[in-house]
Amino acid sequence: MFDRILSLFQPQAHVTPLPQADAQHALGALLVRAAKVDKAYLFEEIEHIDELLEHRYQLNPVQAAKLRAECEKLELMMPDTAELAAVLHDAISYEEREQTVLALWEVVFADGVEVPAEDALLHQLESLLGVSAARSKELHDLAMSANDRE
Repeated sequence: MFDRILSLFQPQAHVTPLPQADAQHALGALLVRAAKVDKAYLFEEIEHIDELLEHRYQLNPVQAAKLRAECEKLELMMPDTAELAAVLHDAISYEEREQTVLALWEVVFADGVEVPAEDALLHQLESLLGVSAARSKELHDLAMSANDRE
């Protein structure tokens, strides 16, 4: 009984469980990682991630934002990029992997700046996802030209 009384005065740790590393969460976590790799996680990038998740998984804006928030936690807790990419590689088709690389490049360009760290991460991810360097270059150019039109 004394322990129960003492427990009332001790702060309770409210721990949000880590989301499952399924394809949706792995994609979201990689999008977040691509946005954060330049050490600036900007509103434009967050907004674009939400839009990508919304369209890819037919979510409403609130659901997409909630999924992104879960993915931010997963990205923070899973330092191994290869592990996240492996989840995607094994769960989605080659065409979806190409669309993933395109989405990653779109997030990189969302803030209007491309830095070497983003390039390095994307080249690592294209290899891990099994997308050729030549095809990734085409997707890079497509994302860059789409960003220029906006």
